[in-house]
Amino acid sequence: MPALTRAEAETRARLIDVDHYAIHLDLTRGDATFRSTSVIRFTAREAGAATFIDLRPAALHRAELNGRPLDPGTLDDGRLPLTGLRTHNELRIDADMHYSRTGEGMHRFTDPADGEVYTYTQLGLDHSPALSATFDQPDLKAVFDVTVTAPPAWTVHGNGVSQRTGEGHWQIAATPPISSYLLAVAAGPWHSIRTEHAGLPFGLHSRRSLGAHLESNAAELLDTTRRCFDRYHEIFDEPYPFDSYDQAFVPELNWGAMESPGLVTFRDEYVYRSAVTHPERQQRAVVIAHEMAHMWFGNLVTLRWWDDIWLNESFAEYLGYQVLAEATGFTTTWTDFAIARKTYGYDADQRPSTHPVAPEAVPDTASAMLNFDGISYAKGASALRQLVAWLGTKDFRAGVNAHIARHRFGNATLDDFIDSLGGATDRDVRKWAAQWLRTTGVDTLQPHFDTAAAPFIARTGSRPHHIDVGLYDRAVTDPCRLVLRERLAADLAAPRVPLLPEGRPVRPDLVLLNDGDLSYTKIRFDDQSWTTVTECLSGLPHPISRAVVWNAARDLVRDGELPPGDYLDLVLRHLPAETDPAIVQGVLTFTRGQLVDRYRDPARRTADLTLLSGVCRTFLHGGSPALHLSAARTLIDCAVTAADTARLRDWLTAGRITDGPALDPELRWQLLLRLTVLGAATPAEIAAELTRDPSASGEEGAARCRAALPDPHAKHAAWTLMFGDDSLSAYLFTATAQGFWQPEQHELLHGYVPYYFAAATAVAARRGPALATAAGRHAFPTPATDTSTLRLGGECLRDANPVPALRRQLADQLHDLQRALKIRATYP
Repeated sequence: MPALTRAEAETRARLIDVDHYAIHLDLTRGDATFRSTSVIRFTAREAGAATFIDLRPAALHRAELNGRPLDPGTLDDGRLPLTGLRTHNELRIDADMHYSRTGEGMHRFTDPADGEVYTYTQLGLDHSPALSATFDQPDLKAVFDVTVTAPPAWTVHGNGVSQRTGEGHWQIAATPPISSYLLAVAAGPWHSIRTEHAGLPFGLHSRRSLGAHLESNAAELLDTTRRCFDRYHEIFDEPYPFDSYDQAFVPELNWGAMESPGLVTFRDEYVYRSAVTHPERQQRAVVIAHEMAHMWFGNLVTLRWWDDIWLNESFAEYLGYQVLAEATGFTTTWTDFAIARKTYGYDADQRPSTHPVAPEAVPDTASAMLNFDGISYAKGASALRQLVAWLGTKDFRAGVNAHIARHRFGNATLDDFIDSLGGATDRDVRKWAAQWLRTTGVDTLQPHFDTAAAPFIARTGSRPHHIDVGLYDRAVTDPCRLVLRERLAADLAAPRVPLLPEGRPVRPDLVLLNDGDLSYTKIRFDDQSWTTVTECLSGLPHPISRAVVWNAARDLVRDGELPPGDYLDLVLRHLPAETDPAIVQGVLTFTRGQLVDRYRDPARRTADLTLLSGVCRTFLHGGSPALHLSAARTLIDCAVTAADTARLRDWLTAGRITDGPALDPELRWQLLLRLTVLGAATPAEIAAELTRDPSASGEEGAARCRAALPDPHAKHAAWTLMFGDDSLSAYLFTATAQGFWQPEQHELLHGYVPYYFAAATAVAARRGPALATAAGRHAFPTPATDTSTLRLGGECLRDANPVPALRRQLADQLHDLQRALKIRATYP
């Protein structure tokens, strides 16, 4: 099916308005296809004109326009021509549709734990035509009236309250006008928890096999949901615009969640069955708040075209973190954002695939899909946080409420939003938007002393920044502890701005720019400040200040300005004193996952992992219990020597980590995977563990372990599953890819690298964007950090014409590889 172009969408929107969809789904027709019948009423502004409906059927049985049969043979590449339109039109479509195994369209899943079957929609950007006939573009909103026939033991949920009208028959309440990508249905033998809040029915739903875990998670989930719901009603003048609020935790969802009105779907890993860290619990709560924000930004008011993705995602990202901090016990959201989420935006914004937060023109849906990335989410949220800091909360919220009131149940653009904000303030919001939302890249701020002029802040880049500057001195009684002398507000609108007003001391021990992390920028240090960082980082009094410094050190490494070994020294010296769980988890993740494996000389790997293991053991022996799980996970992944292997085996036998947590299912699989990588586990042990944990997560754990076996036959089997057998779901493909490439198995794997690019190109073309993304992100030969991989990848991009989703992933991977090679060459 060709990508819908912006020009085609604009032409169709000028011609027609869609009034109503009546859709019936029959889910009782086997495990390959379901029946989808649609009656669509729409008006045309030009009698006799022509357009098309979007549809990707397994078989098109009947199509009628105003009682006139249409030839099914005219269906071409997902588009059925509609000619001879009247002012008022009725289109009837009867088709069989394919179930999906890649999380696109109507996904079907059989639970390995009990054999029960579940189906749900994931329509996203351009998957509605895989469910039913639709005019699939966001600005053709309509009322959706959905009925479903399902097996008698199933329950059905949708965008509105659903009612059983007979055995296996369900009616879902008609929606207000919504876009086609927001249509939602979830059907299966769900375990449900129902309640009521603010006069509306609320519900939680999961697979039956996760029912006990949903029950144990429900109190926190519902408390977060209620608190955020109430807070949004304090922020927004417009009340929640739908008739119910269900949250379904569904299997094999490609995204973290999908904001379908009235029925939000989440990946069911959020129904925790094993221990999780505080940052992970907080992140789940952020996602709940994020999706709820979409009820207003995205669902009530929807972007007109996909160049304004930021109007959906940046707003939901910003509000998710802000509302959670304001309304719940999760009060450290912005520290978590600073250390773990913001880097997602920084990294994306420095790759060749970067784009503005709000691009001026996105040509088609395939291009738009690529923009659901760290720029639209993390950078966009950072820009909005900066806007609020500059504009003030009161004026910002006044503009937001004016925007919602003007465009409720309609569509809007960046210009519309700027007009609404402009009416609430005398500041030049349009100029701000041009500088922040229409540009790419990351600015850099640095303090300068020891010059003939007074101290100043140098800005590299073009954006204005409203920031706080922290001035710190060492404590007299403890030189490793820093005391905040003063925090200054600074508006940086020029390349060079005075740092300190006259009369203030000019040389604090540490000048920390962007203290509080209000802006989106890299920061650098003067020489004296950096010396203070190396000696006193852990002595900064506030965790968000420490997060800003850790991120700055990370940027210095990635930009080739700080030897990776110096960053590791910071970790060894200061991380053991850290008390914030998000910082500990974020720094351990970067150090283990990027610095040791990609940026350091491989000859140092064993020594580096041993040193990092020592940091983790420090947390286990004396640190807060809140830090134990992050430390234990990293300690497992640092195992590299024979002594480490023996220790892992002892833990597996004992069922717990010494001085650490007991082994729950997720830790058992992680530990078994590491033993497998090191050649210390057998296929029989993997099979026994799967018998012990026959869940969907267990299936994924077993797939990782089987692919990680250091055996030529096992590697061949895993490769064939990924690239020669299209039966794997996106989740099992990802798990297999994650197990396949291991730095410890270089000799065994190097022969596969030349074949990867052709294999990935072929599977991406066959299986669509979700698998293309997985093939480029997870199956890329990351451990092969050498110029040969870079050359082969470049040849693929030049000659093989990979589909857009894979091309984007490969371009990003190759840029990251080039960065790693440069760092290794600079600091051998």
